[in-house]
Amino acid sequence: YERDFYRSETFKNEVLASRGWKEFYGTLAQASPDATHPAPNPVSVPEVLTDIAAAIRDVRQPLAVTAMAGESPTVLAAAALPVVTATLKGWVGALGPEDLGSASFRRDHGVRYNYVAGAMAGGIGSVDIVVTMAKAGMLGFFGSGGVPLDRVEKALAEVRDQLAEHPQAAYGFNLLHNPIEAGVEDRTVDLYLRYGVRKVSASAYLRLMPTVVRYRATGMRKLPDGSIHAPNSVFAKVSSLDVAAQFMAPPPAAMLKQLVGAGKLSATEAELAAQLPVAQDITAEADSGGHTDRRPLSVLLPQMVRLRDELAERHGYRKLGVELRIGAGGGIGDPMSARAAFALGADYILTGSINQTSLQAGTSPLARQMLTQASMADVVMAPAADMFEMGVQVQVLKRGSFYAQRARKLYEVYKTYDGFEAIPPEERAKLERDIFRQTLEEVWASTASYWQQRDPKQLEKAERDGKHKMALAFRAYLGLSSRWAQTGQADRKSDYQIWCGPAMGLFNSWAAGTWLETVENRDVTLMGLALMQGAAVIIRAERLAQCGVAVPALLELSKPAERDVLLRL
Repeated sequence: YERDFYRSETFKNEVLASRGWKEFYGTLAQASPDATHPAPNPVSVPEVLTDIAAAIRDVRQPLAVTAMAGESPTVLAAAALPVVTATLKGWVGALGPEDLGSASFRRDHGVRYNYVAGAMAGGIGSVDIVVTMAKAGMLGFFGSGGVPLDRVEKALAEVRDQLAEHPQAAYGFNLLHNPIEAGVEDRTVDLYLRYGVRKVSASAYLRLMPTVVRYRATGMRKLPDGSIHAPNSVFAKVSSLDVAAQFMAPPPAAMLKQLVGAGKLSATEAELAAQLPVAQDITAEADSGGHTDRRPLSVLLPQMVRLRDELAERHGYRKLGVELRIGAGGGIGDPMSARAAFALGADYILTGSINQTSLQAGTSPLARQMLTQASMADVVMAPAADMFEMGVQVQVLKRGSFYAQRARKLYEVYKTYDGFEAIPPEERAKLERDIFRQTLEEVWASTASYWQQRDPKQLEKAERDGKHKMALAFRAYLGLSSRWAQTGQADRKSDYQIWCGPAMGLFNSWAAGTWLETVENRDVTLMGLALMQGAAVIIRAERLAQCGVAVPALLELSKPAERDVLLRL
């Protein structure tokens, strides 16, 4: 009876076009002249929603928009709405933070959300971040760049032990390009393979290196169904299309041959690796903290997506069941920017700068506090410690610190003079007083002691080359400045090197006046959930607006969801 009724012209013309739905259903329910035509079961009447903002924020609730000709649209709770309706103008389905981005990303990496915490160097991307993210169904990378290998191994053991009861949880470690100490990369790969690390974030690469290829190809084998099992995943963080293309393509034949000849890969592993991309996940790094080319995401990401599609077609990846995915990193600090990244085609988003203010970050309370006070403009470029001689720069926080000015001064002296002896006495005195706070002889003594333990060959080169000696000493200051920030050495606050992009200011502006404003509430997973939830809310608002509904301002809609709402997700 109900089935036939829903199909009838009476339903279409008299019920759906009527404002008196409940009255109509009530009359119908009482009309039962005899037992041959029993009254229908009570029908669930869709609720007309008047609080549009609340309806949009309830991301699990599908919405329907109906309207008669010339009338304003009406928004309905759509869970019980019949499929056929003459006045239906649009439908906004349930859309939660777990629905954003590529489904293959969630499937391949065993995560619930397409949200990644980037590998902030020096262990700022900490064990706590990695473990907390993993347990929440997200992906976090340990920031092993600049961390001695014995500390990296300790972190590996801690992550393994803390996730022992969560064997399927996803996590990764960083593989930072080290052009100065090439052997460090190789030993890092050895360590990751020994501990069974299945995901690495390859960053700061100017070209593809054998270390990355060796990690990717190790353990590849053919399955009975003919597909290739590749246990190790590479996330390549790049801002150059040329470098991105190298990671999206299979490894060069010459490089594979070299690795086989050196006993680093088997012939079978090399053969299989030649069919697959080095990295399936490529993060388009825009205006980020630390190493960055400061590319606009709205320009970089579409080009990466087009390049991805071209190379996937050229190499026939789809036939192999292999998907290339493009992520977005840099400049993401509120739901609007997260939404924009997904709208531009990102399969996942990656955050970095903002996570330094989280409770789990491996940095000091003083550094966190400085970051929470930053605005969008409180960042600047300065010489990088790991690529000082090459003139490479990193983006850092300038509010409350003179690091950028002092590091630029050291680079200027390095470029101008051939060694300590060539520095004019007046210039030397300024360096010792304002930057080092000790004599250059004392600076070199501590520097030499460090390299004696780490790599004595550097000292041999320094004895022959005064400029290299000067570079090692100046790099010591640059390296210590980030450590002072991490440990919170108060008397060195003006020297803090804090890697930071403009997204930090964006996040602070968005969080102002809400529960996320204070450092004490900045749990790394809740920060991520708030961004993803907010992005989903914005998408729902956009879809309602396209149906002619007047929606509240996005500024209001995108405010952080309440903490208890996020905890229930």
